[in-house]
Formats: sequence, C-alpha cells, structure tokens
Amino acid sequence: MHHSPDPLFDRFYDAFLFDMDGTLLNSIAVAERVWSRWALKHGLDLQTFLPSMHGKRGIDTISALNLPGIDVVQEALEVERGEIEDLEGIVPIPGAIAFLQSLPAERWAIVTSAPSALARARIGAAGLPQPLQIVTAEDVKIGKPDPAGYRLGAERLGFDPSRCLVFEDVLAGVRAGEAAGADVAVITATHAHPLETSLPTIASYEHLRVDFHAAQGLRIGPAR
Repeated sequence: MHHSPDPLFDRFYDAFLFDMDGTLLNSIAVAERVWSRWALKHGLDLQTFLPSMHGKRGIDTISALNLPGIDVVQEALEVERGEIEDLEGIVPIPGAIAFLQSLPAERWAIVTSAPSALARARIGAAGLPQPLQIVTAEDVKIGKPDPAGYRLGAERLGFDPSRCLVFEDVLAGVRAGEAAGADVAVITATHAHPLETSLPTIASYEHLRVDFHAAQGLRIGPAR
C-alpha cells in the first residue's frame, strides 16, 4: 500500500539523510550479479538468499549465514572487489540528480551500508553529486537496522536526528531511521513488491521540489 507524501510537505527539516542503493541509485542488477556468483559458490539457494541481502553491510549478510569454515572478513572483501569492478547498469533514481543539486551541500548526507570505495564508485557511475558528508560501512560497528549510521550522519552535519528526514527503500533502513529519531520517507522506485508501511512513500524525485529558508530549513513540496 502506498501512502501520500503530503505529511512531508507540512514540515521543515534541518537536513536530509539518504540511503544510497535503491534510494538514490539503482544498483540491483550489479549487486545481484556479484552476490549470485558468491552465493552459488557456497551452495546457497538464490531465491531465498538474494532478497535478504539488500540494504545491509556485506559483512553482516555473510555473518548471519553462519557458514562453516569461512573467513567472513575475506569473503566480504571478495564481494566488495567484485562490486567495485562491475558498475555496469548503475543508474540514478529518476529525478535524484536534480533533487540533490537543489539542496545546500551542507544540508544533506548519504548513509549507506556499502564500504567507502564502493559507495564513491557507484555515486560516480550514477552521475550523482558526491556528498560532503558520507557514512559508510567502515564508520559503524553495527549496520542497519541499528540507528548508529543515521545518528552519525546527523552529527556530522551538525543537526539533531529528530530534525532530519531520512530517505530509505528497505525495511532495515526504515527501522534504522526511525530508531535514530528521524522522520522517514520510503522511496519505491526499485520495488518489485510494495513495502508494507504506513510511512509516506515517494515513487521518484521527478515531481518534487525543495524550498530552503536559512532560518527554518528544508521543506519538500510538489513541483510547480
């Protein structure tokens, strides 16, 4: 079920915090190519495994499997190398480039489960502006749904999480944003199946605009 983003239009925020994969860019094709090769090597069932790995740190995904006789860190690095080398088919979510370019650079950050090198490579491949502030897998001890990443993102921008709006696309990230105390909007551009949520949902950034007032902050509205 999709819910109107209208409640978002009524509030000013100090800053916006964006997840990356599925929220600002679409990397599903490459992620599933690389992870499928890894999963098949370890005898995993792709139909069961692939839906479970989106929106989390690679090391957390692999650790949760409890596979015998593997070095979790080395396996995560192997997957990371594969993803950095394969950027084919990475595209921005419709309207994301213009939306980010309309924001003051000091008022937004990316909070991603991807490692830093991979995040920067994908942002570049999608043609998105590189953020001044980015929180990556290396910056937190526990990944999403733990709220540490979003709390750190808000802190680096100099704002309280309760005055921030988080943009997410998967449940682990939604829970992380809510646990940090932020409002959350769900981006549905890459969803094959609707995420069951009562939160405001946004299909893409194409029909949105942002008004900025130095004293009040950022406010989303429908494009004029």
